[in-house]
Amino acid sequence: MKKEISQINERNKRVELDKAWETSKTRRAIISIITYVMVVLFLYLIRAPYPFLNALIPMIGFIFSTLTLQMFKKIWIKKLYKN
Repeated sequence: MKKEISQINERNKRVELDKAWETSKTRRAIISIITYVMVVLFLYLIRAPYPFLNALIPMIGFIFSTLTLQMFKKIWIKKLYKN
């Protein structure tokens, strides 16, 4: 019984850490930087004009999408529990 409780507690800790990572600013920053670098490389390889400037567009889009997702999640949860 104690072993099962211990396993459940360990699982809960892992789930909490995963959730914290998914919503962390660190994760968003890392994904944004990786996105920016990959788009710069792609634009540079295809010889697009101003790759460093143009690569900001998808990075900013990603940041805005992650910021608005929380708002939409709250609306969705409210709607779900009203019914």
